[in-house]
Amino acid sequence: MTSSVVHFWRLLKWGRTLARHGALRGIERDPNTPRPVRRLARIARFGARVPEEPRYADAFQAIGPAAIKLGQTLATRPDLIGESAARDLLRLQDALPPLPFEAIRAQMEASFGRPLDTLFAEIEEKPIGAASIAQVHRAVTTDGRKVAVKVLRPGIETEFFRAIETYEWAAAQIETMGGEAARLRPRLVIDTFKRWTMRELDLRREGASASELAEGMQAEPDFMVPAIDWERTTGKVLTLEWIDGIKLSDRESLIAAGHDVSALGGKLVRAFLRQAIAEGFFHADMHQGNLFALSDGRIAAIDFGIMGRIDRRARVWLAEILYGLITGNYKRVAEIHFEAGYVPAHHNVAEFATALRAVGEPMRGLPVKDMSIGMMLDSLFNITRDFDMQTQPHLLLLQKTMVMVEGVATGLDPDINLWDTAAPFVREWIRTELGPEAAVADRLIEDFRTLSRLPQLVRNIERHFPTPGGAPPAPPLREIERIRIGGIRYIIVAVFSGALGAAATLLLFR
Repeated sequence: MTSSVVHFWRLLKWGRTLARHGALRGIERDPNTPRPVRRLARIARFGARVPEEPRYADAFQAIGPAAIKLGQTLATRPDLIGESAARDLLRLQDALPPLPFEAIRAQMEASFGRPLDTLFAEIEEKPIGAASIAQVHRAVTTDGRKVAVKVLRPGIETEFFRAIETYEWAAAQIETMGGEAARLRPRLVIDTFKRWTMRELDLRREGASASELAEGMQAEPDFMVPAIDWERTTGKVLTLEWIDGIKLSDRESLIAAGHDVSALGGKLVRAFLRQAIAEGFFHADMHQGNLFALSDGRIAAIDFGIMGRIDRRARVWLAEILYGLITGNYKRVAEIHFEAGYVPAHHNVAEFATALRAVGEPMRGLPVKDMSIGMMLDSLFNITRDFDMQTQPHLLLLQKTMVMVEGVATGLDPDINLWDTAAPFVREWIRTELGPEAAVADRLIEDFRTLSRLPQLVRNIERHFPTPGGAPPAPPLREIERIRIGGIRYIIVAVFSGALGAAATLLLFR
């Protein structure tokens, strides 16, 4: 087990890099920062030339691959690091210098357990992308298909495990300080980061996520997920269908190729809503570099390492919250927060409804196209501190993805009306999930499940009562039980007889 001294030294070294990029200024100035953490930030900053504008993304990129992934996790937590820092961390795109192909070839052959020429007719040595965890090469399979091959960087697991160990130690120290630090649950942040990282370090799980997303998006023909080549996929190598398209970040090329950028923005919004609201399983890293426009007008996504999942109950709550904020029913929104357990019961529902009104009313006066779902959720989460709301990682990840999708959509078409685009889908889903038909369907499903358990219940009864007549005869009473029951019987008879005798005496002497 790594000693506390080693953890402290690593934090100091990383803190020094953060300080040189001005990334510790917010921690020092925040009154909610625990005093020991503020002191450590000052030590790390001592003697460094601090820029006027913090460069958070650049700082995490300078520290290394594990820090890049941590920065992407922190980008989902504006409540923890502040809005400006979260926005800047969204710039993290995983761009790193590539490794020599000899190292990649050795990694692939060790993973497959056989020479590459038995699987691929051709592999381009120059990668088309190099990220913090893996790099991607274009290839052609032995049966002539064009594919993209994603390969883990050799030794990356050791580097990540070492960093995560220190992150966990630091989070535990901070959380024990109590107060605001405990409410923000830093250990949960690191646990979320760890789960994401474990998924990304096993490329079979990324392939499984892509496969699951493809199944859920069959009802959305304008969104395409590349097929996984499972024969050429292992824990360290992922092979998937080649995507030949234009990145959504290249608006000029999209227009030159004849794409309707406004239509692309609408397709992206609807695809995200289908994933997040209807299916409850969404691509949580939908930045412009991971999205392509195909020649037939469809949108294709890549990189399925970070995925979000929301259960049906949370989706219903979220839909009601959004609908309530839009329609001004703040009391119902407040009640949902209490019902969901987001706000502790000792707070006042009416007070919370007033705080929500302060979020919703300014937006209700805006033109529809200027109302942002991401902005609305951002304002909503800003009131969490006053009402001791513990953070909900799945909702924060959803918020981050909403903001990202909005950014891509407005980059394609600055005049896109996101509410008009989303409204038909959201309205239909709310009617389906919250309307009377949904209530009847839920009741029928619940009753059917109850009825389906009856045969097993009967079998359990027969197992306990195996005689033909049903329940077996009661076993003979033990002597002590007969005495006890007999004694009670005699007492009852004696009391009853005494009562009759007393009544007769009273009658005789009247």
